[in-house]
Amino acid sequence: MSLIKSIHLLTVLISISGFILRGIWMMKDSPRLQQRWVKIVPHINDTLLLITGITLAVNIQQYPLVHGWLTAKIIALLVYIGLGVMTIRHGRSKQQRIITWVAAIIVFMYMIGVATTRQAFFLF
Repeated sequence: MSLIKSIHLLTVLISISGFILRGIWMMKDSPRLQQRWVKIVPHINDTLLLITGITLAVNIQQYPLVHGWLTAKIIALLVYIGLGVMTIRHGRSKQQRIITWVAAIIVFMYMIGVATTRQAFFLF
């Protein structure tokens, strides 16, 4: 496995682990959510995740809007980001934030399925 793919997979794991942890902290009204590092580290990790993802796409010559599975993954990524923003910053109620948190995790699992099968529509 290439170094870029290994870094990409590691940043995927860090990204979802951090999101789950921040969701748990949100549900518990933890002051940890206000710590500076909690607000900065996800942006650094997700930037590295995006850079390695783009690098992998170029290396395997698979491009959004050309290859359906990658287009589906990019659309799912945008949905995941939107749900994540609602969960962490803009949810109007705790119930809404919990619902968007769960939905974001489901979308994330879909992205993993798309990435591993290279199929936009698949059965687990």
